[in-house]
Amino acid sequence: MSEHFEVIGVSSPGKELDEVKSDEEIEVIAIDMSRQITPVKDIKSLWSTYKLLRKEKPQIVHTHTPKAGIVGMLAAKLAGVPHRLHTVAGLPLMEVTGMKREVLNFVEKLTYASATKVYPNSKGLYEYILQNNYTHKSKIKVIGNGSSNGIDTSYFSPDQITEAQKTLLKKELNIKEGHFVFVFIGRLVGDKGINELVKAFSLINKKENSQRQSKLLLVGPLEKELDPLHPDTLKEIENNPDIISVGFQKDVRPYFAISDALAFPSYREGFPNVVMQAGAMELPSIVSDINGCNEIIIENQNGVIVPVKNSEKLGEAMERMKSDTDYYQKLKMNARPMIESRYEQSVIWEALLSEYKKLIKEKDYRV
Repeated sequence: MSEHFEVIGVSSPGKELDEVKSDEEIEVIAIDMSRQITPVKDIKSLWSTYKLLRKEKPQIVHTHTPKAGIVGMLAAKLAGVPHRLHTVAGLPLMEVTGMKREVLNFVEKLTYASATKVYPNSKGLYEYILQNNYTHKSKIKVIGNGSSNGIDTSYFSPDQITEAQKTLLKKELNIKEGHFVFVFIGRLVGDKGINELVKAFSLINKKENSQRQSKLLLVGPLEKELDPLHPDTLKEIENNPDIISVGFQKDVRPYFAISDALAFPSYREGFPNVVMQAGAMELPSIVSDINGCNEIIIENQNGVIVPVKNSEKLGEAMERMKSDTDYYQKLKMNARPMIESRYEQSVIWEALLSEYKKLIKEKDYRV
């Protein structure tokens, strides 16, 4: 987009924002935004964002994530920004009940009311937004086949990782020839299905009649604040020698490359990049039956879809994946072509660029 527009990136301060500045070669501005419900901090964020937008006078403000959405869209409306775009890439409120759910419902509706266009990044989210009356159908649209950014299949490719790299990493992690490796990539929190995943893996790995020993590779940060794992899960991760937890990794491709299948039993998603990345790296996926996941994965073609929060069905899918070689090879063979044909990044970028250009040409600026 920086080839067509002057782009300013706004997010909370930290090394990640500095990396965006360096990697994307754009101007960045730090405005602190809490991920939790913090009214005083949120008002400060809103005021800072409003002042920034009054100063810069952008034609387009495009927000991602719920907190950046409410802060950015409300500030943009107050500042008179003509095009206020919000991408919905998952809804945390799906797993919330009671008064907190009521508050989050109100915030979501206010975000969409402040926006001029809303882009759910999956067809499932599109339907969910309409079913819950968060906004009118005329305001929402799915870009392309879904996804916020698509996948660069030249970057996420098995060809990018050498045999020497794989051998070295396997040795480092004590993964031997013949091990079947399930990989999970993401935050290690409850609503990513980690409790169910660890339980399912531990059960199938204890079976005496297992034809092939398996490993579970967990790649991602352990977050204890917002949605901590069960104590039993943490204990199993720490004590089970077949569960390998490597923490956050900036480049996840080597970990895909030494794995055989993605296990991703999340409770809620928008359009998960990790499932597309796994497919591009020629890995079939076991995913839960939720928005996004059940669009990227087609049952028994490039993966398996299991019920949400069901460790038993998850375990059955994992067991078949590692023991039925013909079935596994069929899924593996389809994995990359099914990503290339539907979610190539350049196609998503062109669709978004076309959307921006179309909006800017419109003369009816509704503020």
